[in-house]
Amino acid sequence: MQVDPGALRVVEAVARHGTLTRAGAAMGMSQPAISYQLRRIEERLGTALFERGSGGCRPTAAGEVLLRALLPALAQIDAALAEVAALSRATGLRILTDFGFAGLWLMPRLAGFRNAHPEIDVQITAAQEMAMARPGEVAIRFARAGDLGAEAWLLMPERVMPVCTPAYLAAHGPIADPADLARRTLLHLDAPPEARWFTWASWFATQGVVRPRRSGELGLNTYDFVVQAALAGQGVALGWMPLIAPHLASGALVPVGPEIIRPDTGYWIEAPGAVTPALQALSDWLRREAS
Repeated sequence: MQVDPGALRVVEAVARHGTLTRAGAAMGMSQPAISYQLRRIEERLGTALFERGSGGCRPTAAGEVLLRALLPALAQIDAALAEVAALSRATGLRILTDFGFAGLWLMPRLAGFRNAHPEIDVQITAAQEMAMARPGEVAIRFARAGDLGAEAWLLMPERVMPVCTPAYLAAHGPIADPADLARRTLLHLDAPPEARWFTWASWFATQGVVRPRRSGELGLNTYDFVVQAALAGQGVALGWMPLIAPHLASGALVPVGPEIIRPDTGYWIEAPGAVTPALQALSDWLRREAS
C-alpha cells in the first residue's frame, strides 16, 4: 500500500503538536488543509490514527503503531537531508598528499586555483604515509591500479628517468649507458622492500642491470630532499615527471638515461563521500593542470 510521503509528515506534525491548528502553523498549512490530509491517509489505511477531542488529538492504537516506525524514520531522513545540505554548501577542502608532490607539483600551481576560487578554503596536510581519506577530504596518493576504491581516478601515470646537473656531468664525465650509470653516485629515496614506486634497483632491472645499493651513498626520506641533493650536484637521482619538469625545462637538471612509463601506477585522486562544488572545482582544476 502506497501512502503520500507528505501525508506522513502531517501525521508526525499532529502527533508532535497535539492539535490540527498547531500542526498546520508548524507546517505552513491551514487547519482545514491539515484535516483534509489526515482524513485522506486514514481513509487510505482504513482506520483512524487519532482521537479528536476538545483537548486535542491523541494517537489511537493504530496511530501508535505507525508512529513507532514513522518518528525514527523521519528523524533519520531529516538528519541525512541536513548533512547533504551542509555538504552542498561546503567551501573548504583538506588535501592529503606526500611531501614531494606537495612541494614540487602542487604548491607551485596552487595560487592559480586559489585565484580562480577565492571562496574555497584550502588546507594541505603532507605526510609520507597517509591515512585513508574521509568524506570532505581529498587524497592525492601514489598507488597502483586496484590499490584504492572504485571511485579513485588516475591523475598522472608514473614516468621516471635518471637526472643530474650539467655540473655533475662536467665533473665526472658523460654517462654512456645504464651500465655506465651503475658506476656513478646515486641518490636514493628511502623505500620499503616492496615499494609502489620505482627504486634504483627496480629501474636498473628494467635495463637488465643488477646494481645493489652501495655503502656511503646518500639516502633521503622525502623526494623533495632527493631533488635538492641532485640540484646541488651530489649525484644522480631518479626524476619523476612532471615533478621535475620545471628543472628539466630550465636546464638545471638533464636526463642521463631512458624514461620508463608505467600507465597503471602513479598519482591517484581519492575523494570519498558526496561531490561538493568545492571538490568538483578542485577535480576539474587538477585534470587541467595534469593534462
